[in-house]
Amino acid sequence: MANTENTEAEKAYTPTEREHAAIARMAERNKKRRSGPYLTVNDQSGRKVIDIDHEDTKTGALLLMDSVGTNSATFLNGLLNQLSNASSQGPEPNEDGVNFMLSVVQSIEPRDEMEAMLASQMAAVHMATMTFARRLAHVENIPQQESAEKAFNKLARTFTAQMEALKRYRTGGQQKMTVEHVTVNDGGQAIVGNVSGGGQKKK
Repeated sequence: MANTENTEAEKAYTPTEREHAAIARMAERNKKRRSGPYLTVNDQSGRKVIDIDHEDTKTGALLLMDSVGTNSATFLNGLLNQLSNASSQGPEPNEDGVNFMLSVVQSIEPRDEMEAMLASQMAAVHMATMTFARRLAHVENIPQQESAEKAFNKLARTFTAQMEALKRYRTGGQQKMTVEHVTVNDGGQAIVGNVSGGGQKKK
């Protein structure tokens, strides 16, 4: 007698129209996003080391360099080591952790080393924020709650400040100020408009 359970499992799934649209959007985002190969943690002479999961190590390294906005192999090696240290729970690198932090850096699409370092700090702060969020959800007394809540709030504010710093760096520190003005025409009808700073006055 045939195994109907296996037969049903082997049937190809047909996505719904909504799912097709979501898959198409994801494929479009993947086309635009710069991403490098996956990192693996392997045993080498009795110690754990990070390797690039690519058929050609040199090509893989170049792809990773492009994804973090650098032309320096030295910078890439240092950054990966720092991400590994920040994501590990012990002396050995954590494969899932370092790849998660790297994906955060890549999602920000750094354009140079400065942005890559800031993106790495943002990834580290996010990791720490979620750690204290977990602790806050499992406190056993008031002192633990106050300690976890204080650390969580500081980290959350730091992350927001980092986002603002990245925005300022990318815009060269330029800020646009918009001032609302109100004009009252004959008959008492008020018209509200926007005046953007930095523009030239029309003659």
